[in-house]
This record gives sequence, C-alpha cells and structure tokens, in this order.
Amino acid sequence: MRTILSRRFLSCYVSGVSLTISPSLGETMSFWSGPLLVLWLYLPGYLANTAAMLGGKWIPEMTGIEPRPIDGGRQLSDGHRILGDGKTWNGLMGAILGAGLLCMFTHWAGENHIVTEGVFLDPLIWAAPGDWFWIGGEWGTAFIVGAFLGLGCMIGDCAGSFIKRRMGKKREGSESSQAPLLDTLPFAICTFAMGLLLFPHTLVGNSDLIGPMLGLLVLTPVIHRLTNVFGYWVGLKEVPY
Repeated sequence: MRTILSRRFLSCYVSGVSLTISPSLGETMSFWSGPLLVLWLYLPGYLANTAAMLGGKWIPEMTGIEPRPIDGGRQLSDGHRILGDGKTWNGLMGAILGAGLLCMFTHWAGENHIVTEGVFLDPLIWAAPGDWFWIGGEWGTAFIVGAFLGLGCMIGDCAGSFIKRRMGKKREGSESSQAPLLDTLPFAICTFAMGLLLFPHTLVGNSDLIGPMLGLLVLTPVIHRLTNVFGYWVGLKEVPY
C-alpha cells in the first residue's frame, strides 16, 4: 500500500511545477504546464459528460429501465421544460460513478510520487486521513473526490440546460440544441468550484491553480467539441455537438 505524500514533508520540483512544504504552485508553473496539470487533475470532471452519455445509453439497455428525466417532464411558466429529456437520473448516476472510477485511475497513474517529466500527478497529494473526505482508505478517497468533481460537472451542465430552456432553445427529440458556450463553460466552472471549495488542502483544490483554470476555460469549448464528435462517431450521440 502506497503512502500519500504529506503536506509536511513534500518538497520537490516537477516539470516546472514546484511542490513545496507550503502548497504553493503559482510562481513556477509555465504557460502550458499549468493548464495541462489542471486538465489532468480535473479529468474526472471533464469526462463526466462522456460517462453520462454512457450511463444514459447503457443503463437502460442493461436494466430495461426507461430513462427518467431529472425535471420529471415539468415546465415553467414560460412553457418550456425545466431541463429537458437530455438530463436523466441514469445519466447523472453514470457521470458520478464514472468520474469516481476515473479519479481512482489518476490516483493510480500518479504513483504517489513525482515524475521528472509530465504533469501526471496524484490528485490526492496533500490529502490526509484526517480530511472529511478520507473514507475507505486512499482508494475510497480517490473515488469520493472524483465523484464530487463529476457531480460538479453535472450541476454546471444542468445549469447550462436550464438557461438554454429559458432562452427558448428546445431539445428536439434526441438532438440537443446547439449553444457552444452554455454547453461548455458552466460545467467546467462548476467542476473547478467543486474542487476548490471542497478540497482546498489537496493538490486538486490548490488555489494557485485558479490562473491555469482560467486558461483551460479558453480551450474547454474545443475539448468538449472533440469529445462530442467522438461520441457521435461511436454512436453515443445523435449530433456531433
């Protein structure tokens, strides 16, 4: 069993990123290493939408249970759905489960040690058994961190859908209405906020990552479009956006 790198004794340099006794990263991150580190640490949140697509398609196929919209089909006074058929409970469960498992992978891939090249660091660096989310050892903790990042993604995604419905952008059957910024920025912002607010004493929630997060937000619409194109290509989405 590997030991989590502690806040007290960690002091080394990695790919231009300095991890010190006092968790401070801001002065040593390069233009590219910062956003790449953020993308790696928040990969569970960024891919939660893909997990939601898989959950929305596979859970009904495996269980025979029809998808249940989160809004229950209800409309507001403007005559439009609250969220629409695209936001389902099985998709939400798939996103949370998938994000939790993916964070276990990034924890494993980080090897709990600092590599000399790259930014594939363990998101649990600086986590400790006394933290509120430390449940079930390191692997249970990794799942919990990932699950909350996935939940943050889904909250932002639902917020984007809510705004689109208020703007009169309807979901037509299985085809989502296209709104690039509302389809990307809300889920990324809520994912980052979840990490910063809930895990401030770990690497994934370090406040020095805020600058690189803003940089990654600029690239998020491109990343989101590429994942949706892939989902369309493999038959998980009806449209490539």
